[in-house]
Amino acid sequence: MQIAILTFNGFNELDSFVAAGILNRMKPAGWKAHITCPTETVTSMNGVTVQAEQPLEFAAQADAVLFGSGMKTRDVAQDDSILSRITLDPDRQIIGAQCSGTLLLAKLSLLGDRPACTDLTTKPWVVEAGVKVLDQPFYAEGNIATAGGCLASQYLAAWVLMRGASKADAEAAIHYVAPVGQKEEYVERAIGAVSAYMPSV
Repeated sequence: MQIAILTFNGFNELDSFVAAGILNRMKPAGWKAHITCPTETVTSMNGVTVQAEQPLEFAAQADAVLFGSGMKTRDVAQDDSILSRITLDPDRQIIGAQCSGTLLLAKLSLLGDRPACTDLTTKPWVVEAGVKVLDQPFYAEGNIATAGGCLASQYLAAWVLMRGASKADAEAAIHYVAPVGQKEEYVERAIGAVSAYMPSV
């Protein structure tokens, strides 16, 4: 599975890097989470500059796409030169967003009438975009998921793993990154947050 983690200037490191780190636990199975950006380099909200692994156009061919958040997301949401480069197919791809990334899903008309999760700072802007915001860390409906709070990135990663691989793979990846002495607790919480929103077989 090829995954695009959309990462813009002013990005939140926790959103992009935590999700990428967890998802890349599946490299032996041929998975790769790519930091995907509108420019060759982007600089985080705390001044960390990273090289793009893929351009924004890569999102169109990825199997899964995750929108990270950042302090300049509102600017991105108003920049048609960036948004026009993002072409997604929710019938084929699984698509998730975290915190202010949810605003981008709304601007791209990908949420439909779904409720969504976001962070407390972004909530008014998402509500203004006509979306009902839930007071919970994770929600998914069909191939679209949203999460609220920086550390909810583990929930998005677990969702992608459960959709694209298996519950056992998700448990193993979360177990690896969870704190020693609290691993089972973290696994139970992450899988529990996501399991209710898995499609019925």
